[in-house]
Amino acid sequence: MIDILSVEDPAFAEYGHVWGDVDPKLTGAIASELAASTPLPAATGYVPQEDALQQLPAAQALAPALFGGLSVQFGWCNGHNLKLNCLEYHRTSEFNLGVGDFVLLLAKQSDIVGGELDTARVKAFRVPAGVLVEVYATTLHYAPCQVSDAGFKVLVALPAGTNLGAPELPAAGGDADLLWASNKWLLAHPESAEAAAGAPVRLTGPNVTL
Repeated sequence: MIDILSVEDPAFAEYGHVWGDVDPKLTGAIASELAASTPLPAATGYVPQEDALQQLPAAQALAPALFGGLSVQFGWCNGHNLKLNCLEYHRTSEFNLGVGDFVLLLAKQSDIVGGELDTARVKAFRVPAGVLVEVYATTLHYAPCQVSDAGFKVLVALPAGTNLGAPELPAAGGDADLLWASNKWLLAHPESAEAAAGAPVRLTGPNVTL
């Protein structure tokens, strides 16, 4: 059983940052819209950009601060999940905000050795409801995990275009073999649906389960 730390624990500083000084009127409005306008799938669902969130004045007010003026897409990852299944990373940070508490399973890009990552390196962090957290570009992450049978609803804010169709690469090199969608590099566990769909199987060890 994996230990679950709080994002307020000093250990989280290696993986991300808690944006505790954001105007609660902004985060509250975003969380309320997320709760009201997005579904709660029986499994896990992900939408890169949700119009109701994108057009929300609170999201528009927050957007310039997230990526220094770059265009931001506000989407969601909702549902029910207790497993790691995969880890992904981007060339940029990702921002998350939950309607309720949720858990992030995280590792570091430096934990990848020989193109693979041992799941024993994964850490679990609980994010309180309504708290905006930044997950650094060098932090591997994937779908949130629930803390109760009620599931989770979590905002996913990323630079526009992330997680959409995979670009055609003229030549392989670096980590190109892990590129699964635009600005999305993926390492799958052999037990995952993503692996069955052809994602690169690069996670070794147990499929971490809460």
